[in-house]
Amino acid sequence: MSQITVGEHTIGVVRKSIKNIHLRVYPPDGKVRVTAPLLLDDESIRRFVRSKQAWIEKHTEQFRTQERFAEKQYITGEIHYLAGVKYLLNVIPDSPYSHISLRDNAYIDLYVKTGSDAEHRKELLTEWYRAMLKARIEPLLCKWQRVMGVQAKEWSVKQMKTKWGTCNITAKRIWINLELAKKPERCLEYIIVHELLHLIEKSHNAVFKAHMDALLPDWKERKKELLFQSKD
Repeated sequence: MSQITVGEHTIGVVRKSIKNIHLRVYPPDGKVRVTAPLLLDDESIRRFVRSKQAWIEKHTEQFRTQERFAEKQYITGEIHYLAGVKYLLNVIPDSPYSHISLRDNAYIDLYVKTGSDAEHRKELLTEWYRAMLKARIEPLLCKWQRVMGVQAKEWSVKQMKTKWGTCNITAKRIWINLELAKKPERCLEYIIVHELLHLIEKSHNAVFKAHMDALLPDWKERKKELLFQSKD
């Protein structure tokens, strides 16, 4: 992938054997990427990007704002999300052992030992999110593998900066972004179907989109919901 500069933006450019140019702003930090036809020159790409400047500014600023709000201190009273539901964090110090529980569909009670610092509280919450997300992924994978007639050989969860999910087609391995622990079930389901579909169709072409239309008729709405939700 090469890069060009347009104004204050550094744009990633991927050239493929396609007819049209495509522009995307990626979560979580608003990176801008263009997918362009193989023979399209840099200046033509710059003109295209300039024509979309207002759209780019709107979306990159939204992601920057979300990222600022996402900075946490892991203290009592902070807002955290689980499966699209807003919770207040309640840190309970001097506990005999560290653990996390949900209370009244409104609170995340974080029990910590004496002397726990912000980094330790973050690690505890991160691993809790990982376990909660894995528990949600498994039944969705089973459901959609059966519906689609495909089988992932391996799947796991990891923190990713620019993608909500990835699929290694050769190894039949799927990775799901840890941040999806915070998102609604319909968004997680969209990503799982999307990644499983790559085991059938590699590219995001018309065939891929037709499959998505048949499997999840509202997938475009789910995608928008995922992109523009708060990352708190």
